[in-house]
Amino acid sequence: MFEEPESLDHLVQRIARQAREASYGVAVAKTEHKNAVLSRLATLIESSAEDLGAANEKDLAVGREQGLSKALLDRLALTPERIASMAEGVRQVASLPDPVGTEIGQLKPDSGIDIRKVRVPIGVVGIIYESRPNVTVDCAALCLKSGNACILRGGREAFHSNQALAALVRQALEEEGMDSNAVQLIPTTDRTALGFLLKQDQYVHCIVPRGGEGLIRYVVENSNIPVIKHFEGICSLYLDSEADLQMAREIAVNAKCQRPGVCNAIENLVVHRSFAAAHLAEIAQALANEGVELRADVEAGAILHRAGIGYRTAAEEDWSTEYLDLILSIRVVSSADEAISFINRYGSQHSDSIITTNEATARRFLRAVDSSTVYWNASTRFTDGYEFGLGAEIGISTDRLHARGPMGLEELCTYKYEVHGKGEVRK
Repeated sequence: MFEEPESLDHLVQRIARQAREASYGVAVAKTEHKNAVLSRLATLIESSAEDLGAANEKDLAVGREQGLSKALLDRLALTPERIASMAEGVRQVASLPDPVGTEIGQLKPDSGIDIRKVRVPIGVVGIIYESRPNVTVDCAALCLKSGNACILRGGREAFHSNQALAALVRQALEEEGMDSNAVQLIPTTDRTALGFLLKQDQYVHCIVPRGGEGLIRYVVENSNIPVIKHFEGICSLYLDSEADLQMAREIAVNAKCQRPGVCNAIENLVVHRSFAAAHLAEIAQALANEGVELRADVEAGAILHRAGIGYRTAAEEDWSTEYLDLILSIRVVSSADEAISFINRYGSQHSDSIITTNEATARRFLRAVDSSTVYWNASTRFTDGYEFGLGAEIGISTDRLHARGPMGLEELCTYKYEVHGKGEVRK
């Protein structure tokens, strides 16, 4: 008998239902069992490096044909080093303390009952992401260790890579006797599927979008499920009047050039007037030597012009643009307070840094800049779950409720109250 193919909405609903059913088991899985799955996954990633590279090359070939920028192709690439890093990240997640069941508070009211506030998994987490296929493994590992099931919806540009990685996760689950539906990948690039996923509030408890502003705004505007997100990574580096020159130069180059296509790379260089007069030309030349296109305000432009360094005059929209490329806007300010005001006005509350030897100025900056991660004498490129020692991250949040900054295991948990009694009744 002919059987009609499953419609896309029914497919997504089935995936969500299966994830919810699987979530009950993974929520109570013993730490040793979860770690065994992760250990097996790390081994599978390493032993499958050649196959993963071949799948990734299919995606890279399509990306080149479609004219993706060098920075976006870099985000997409799975080099041998990145494959090895993925495996190491999974092992690091396995080595971290299990947050599930930990007691985070206790109350003892006059009634005599003993109330424990205990960490528990969120349930089913939907992750929607673009470009970087390592997100497939990072999110799966974090969700499993924190007792959550997850539904992954990667971008079309990494479709083959994501399929290959998700298959390894499910293989590890099956081999270790855990429900493989705890991790599922939406098997289509049809955007309609995303719309269906965002309506599955009966089964899915949280959505984490990772990608460009357009994707994230679409998710926020169309989701029936709570969303944790950051819209953009408009990060700034402020070089104070008392900044160390060598440190300022090295951090500016690192924060812009090490991987320009990621959300924690700086888009604005804010420079104190006195430091700019003495040192901006040297720092700008170091950036230009790395291929950075400079966009400068009038004061910075005059300094660059005198030094013979090419630049474009910055427009108002440049200060609030996430380039994700080797482009940097430069603004000269008269004080640290003006730098703080600039960052709070034009930034995206992601990651911002001050370079200074003045502790009082630094502490004022750390307190006053309204961002999820604020640095003193360090590159913004450290805003990353792996670099923070979280093993990986499910995403970076600039929200103010539930989670902020890189989201690791604890941020993938909520809590419940466990009440212990001895026969008490309310009077």
